[in-house]
Amino acid sequence: MSIKTFELANKNGITMTVSNLGCAIISLRVPDKDGKMRDIVHGLDRAEDYNKTAHPFFGVVCGRVANRIGNAKFTLDSKEYALEANDDPHHLHGGSDGFDKKIWTVEEVAVNKLALSYVSPDGDSGYPGKLMVYCVYRLTDDNTLRIDYRAEADTKTVCNMTNHSYFNLEGHDAKDIYGHEMQIFSDKITAVDETLIPTGKLADVAGTPFDFLKPKAIGQDIEAAGGYDHNYALDKPGTCASVYSPASGIRMTVKTNSPGLQLYSGNFLDGSVVGKGVAYQKHSAFCLETQFYPDCVNKPEFPSPVVTADSPQEFYTEFVFSV
Repeated sequence: MSIKTFELANKNGITMTVSNLGCAIISLRVPDKDGKMRDIVHGLDRAEDYNKTAHPFFGVVCGRVANRIGNAKFTLDSKEYALEANDDPHHLHGGSDGFDKKIWTVEEVAVNKLALSYVSPDGDSGYPGKLMVYCVYRLTDDNTLRIDYRAEADTKTVCNMTNHSYFNLEGHDAKDIYGHEMQIFSDKITAVDETLIPTGKLADVAGTPFDFLKPKAIGQDIEAAGGYDHNYALDKPGTCASVYSPASGIRMTVKTNSPGLQLYSGNFLDGSVVGKGVAYQKHSAFCLETQFYPDCVNKPEFPSPVVTADSPQEFYTEFVFSV
């Protein structure tokens, strides 16, 4: 299969460029308070670059299991599976040959919709069982980017897909995200060790740098937090976060039925990755990744990412834009 790009649009002029390589969102253009269109996601110049240039998962779908798996192994039905330690000593985002590196099959193309699929064979990146996964992008006329995920298995396995878009509501070429005002509707994060692997406990955010229960500037406590790369526990489907840029007037509201929301503040960006004419610097974007908790495959007390032949997995994410 060849690498292709697709342009989606809604009736209000919002447009996005998507590739079948990793389901990558290469650009997303939305209107600001003055009606000017701003591309608000980090991305590379061409779809082909996503397999040629080392990049931190810009806009792709991560899987089979997004986020970290402690010590790059897990046990399912008493059998241990060893994975690639691509975030030594841990496994990250499905490994170096995960869903983001695959050319997905295009199932449907419309003006405002793109449906893609991928068949992950038994043993793919060390994971058990054959897994059929689907990702559908829609740009609705109420200015929503909706992403639907579905996973079907022929036997018991695990799956945790998420989209890893890097947002800056002032534009992908803006300097930083410090002035963005963020609110996250969760009072608990998964407590982590020094290597960002959850301990299995939930920690209250109140009175800590991780407290976004009321809107505050991302830059207010980012240094005290050591940069954000933390999972928030969500207790019900619906709106889980809202981000507003006073500079552009753009607001992005996030909705999902996933159990967790990973906030990442681009801590490892260092200017070495150049895309769309910009050398992306530290804290130049944020990610809000709807997903299962990190290391969920090793924590029975966490929501389970297990998929079986009788229980497919379905999740959605919506990014709603307004001014």
